Parts: sequence; structure tokens; C-alpha cells
Amino acid sequence: MDDGRTVPVWVKRAIVGFWVGGLVTFYAVGVVRALRTLLVVLLVSLFVAFALEPAVNAMARRGVRRGLGTAIVFAVVAVLAAAFSAVVGAALASETNYLIDKAPGYIDDIGGWLDDTFGIELEFDTLKEEFLAGGGLQDLAGRFADDVLNVGATVASLLFQVFTVALFTFYLVAEGPKLRKMVSSRLTERKAAIVTEIWDLAMNKTGGYMYSRTILAMISALVHWIAFVLLDVPSPVALAMWVGVVSQFIPAIGAYIAGVLPVLVALLHSPRSGLVVLIVIVAYQQLENYFLSPRITAHTMEIHVALAFGSVIAGTALLGIVGAFLALPVAATAQAFISSWLAQRAGPDEPADDEPAEAAEP
Repeated sequence: MDDGRTVPVWVKRAIVGFWVGGLVTFYAVGVVRALRTLLVVLLVSLFVAFALEPAVNAMARRGVRRGLGTAIVFAVVAVLAAAFSAVVGAALASETNYLIDKAPGYIDDIGGWLDDTFGIELEFDTLKEEFLAGGGLQDLAGRFADDVLNVGATVASLLFQVFTVALFTFYLVAEGPKLRKMVSSRLTERKAAIVTEIWDLAMNKTGGYMYSRTILAMISALVHWIAFVLLDVPSPVALAMWVGVVSQFIPAIGAYIAGVLPVLVALLHSPRSGLVVLIVIVAYQQLENYFLSPRITAHTMEIHVALAFGSVIAGTALLGIVGAFLALPVAATAQAFISSWLAQRAGPDEPADDEPAEAAEP
């Protein structure tokens, strides 16, 4: 009877393993949640390093030290980002002030059009007062000033995260080869080869993505700048830079977001110009999708449209806007690695299939 009631050893081990595994998983999830911000920063830094390392490697092959080359690349990126922010920010502020100044006249025009066309008489005096001196929108800056502490804290937090990403990225780029050697030295030869292959694929795909997107952004900015100048749209350089950068570096919906600002600015100055700007943006988008983009990205980051769209949705669901930015390079790297792995698996079988045919020949 006693032997029949004895719990088998494997059951005891299973129960202990279940509880230990559950506790370890619980605490691991807690640690990941607590360190979520740091992990996201490290992930972003890694892929920014992948994007910048090809340029540093090119300078290193020409005799430039990696530390100096990394500093040069960082300086170029910082100058370009600052120039873009300054030009677009100044244009946006100017057009916002223009809209507030002209809004009462636009409201009168809309009221007159409704009265003449449909016989509808509406009172817009209260709305107009919002745009006049002392009105709500005119005092918007004052209301923002009351919340300056919260705004300052948000800006400080953002700057700290940017600085942290820059610091990790600089280390990953400057010490990239040493870091890979250190990781590979602690792995078996087969695992080290896999890690090296994934690292190289990620660097090539991410660098290729940035390279192709930069070329497309420059072409887009040039075409739209010419169109905006011909249509006499205000701030053509700033708006062209906005369309070029936003349409290329925000996945999936970037083209739609990029088109809103120039269309609104053109509409404020001339409804006809606004319509033509909309037509130009839509027409160029079709030209880019079916002619320019396939040719430029064919040798840099080949990825199926469905996979690209699905990866952006998944990345956004997991990490928000950061996941959306990282989705395409991650998907392209995974696709390339799987394709390479399948090709290696299929490779040894091909000679075996050909040998009988060769042996049968006289």
C-alpha cells in the first residue's frame, strides 16, 4: 500500500520545475518591464549603428581611424538633422502666424459663400474673435508658457534619450569589429559564423535601407521643390525638404503625412495652387512607387510589399513609432537570413543530383 501511494520522482521534479520556471518567468517579465526603456534604447542604438557603420567602414578602408570616422559621420548627421529642423520649423511657424492673421478674412469669405450659394446666414463673430488680438488663439503662446515646467521636463527627457542613443551608437560603431570578435570568441565556430552572418546581413540591409531612402528623399525633394517654385508656393525649400524626408522615413503612411502640409500651405494662398500641389504629390507618388523605388531598392533592400506592410503593423503594435521605424530593416534582415539558410540547406543536394547524370555519360 505504501509503495502504491508513493509519488513518482519524475512527478516531484515536474512540480518543482513548474513552480521554479513560473517564478523565474514572473521575475524575468518584471525585469524586462522595468528595463523596457533601456532595452528599446539599446535596440534603436544597434540599428542606428548598423545604418552608420558602412560609411565608417568605407572611411576606415581609406586609412581614417574608426574613432575619427565615427565622429565625422555623427557630425554630418547632426548638421543635417539640425538644418532640417531649423528650415522646416521656421517655415511652419511662419505659415502658422500667416494662418492666424488671415483667418478672420477666410471666415468672412466662407460666410459670404454660404450666404450667396445656399442662402445660409451664419454668425461667425465668436469664432473670428478667437483669431483677433486678445483672442484665444492669439494668446496660445501665453497658455503654453503657463505649462512651461511640463514642457521643459518632456524636452529634457527626450534630449536625455537622444543623448543615450547617440552614446551607445557611437560605441557600437567605433568598436564594432572588436565587439564582434569578443562575442565570436565565446561561441563555437558554427555559432560564431551564424552570428557574424546575421550581423553582416543586418548591417548591409539597414545601411542599404538608409542609402536607398536617402536617394529617394533627395529626388523627391528636388522634384517637389521645382513644382513648388513653379506654382509660387511659399517656403518651397522647407516644404520640399519636408515632403522628401517624411515620405521616405515614415513607413506606410509617410507619403500621406508629408502631403498634408504643402497642400494646406498652398490652399491658404491660392485654392487653385492647393489643388495642383495635391495632383503633383499624388502623381509623383505613383511615379516613385512603380518606377523609381523598385530600381533604387532592387540592390539594397528587397522585401515583399505584404511582408513590409505586415512588419510595420507588428512593429507599431510592439514598440509604437520606434517599432514602425525598425520594422523594415528587421524584416529585410530576417528575410535575407532565412533565404541564405534555405539556400545553404539546399546547396549540398544539388551536386548529388547531378552526379548520376555525369556518370552515365560516355
